[in-house]
Amino acid sequence: MGLQDALRLADSMELDLVEISPSAEPPVCRIVDYQKFLYQQKKKQKETKAKSTKVVVKEIRFGPNTDDHDYNFKLKHAIKFLEEGAKVKSYVFFKGRSILFKEKGEVLLLRFANDLEEFGKPDQLPKLEGKRMIVSFSPKKKK
Repeated sequence: MGLQDALRLADSMELDLVEISPSAEPPVCRIVDYQKFLYQQKKKQKETKAKSTKVVVKEIRFGPNTDDHDYNFKLKHAIKFLEEGAKVKSYVFFKGRSILFKEKGEVLLLRFANDLEEFGKPDQLPKLEGKRMIVSFSPKKKK
């Protein structure tokens, strides 16, 4: 239908001519109440936003010389975070000359990954970024 005919038809029905798909060949238009159309679009966007899951990232910080008690304390927190469905980002922070103990930090994070194996899976191996050695975990899917 031609543009003028469509406009006349919409005007006679006291509604608006709304372009639905401008990229189509020829462009697709619909005769609707424009305010109602906008309301329905906002409602659809709200629904899709409500259905989307929000990813929460919890951070756990270690030092290269973290003691067993502190390690176990932080491990319990990481397990709780993963069971709640949050991602866990754990890192060893090297201050000053402690960067010499990179191996200790890597061993600590690998031990941490091994202990969290049944609750979450590591996204990547421990890697050094500046003064931090980072590894992150995603929670395992519940059956």
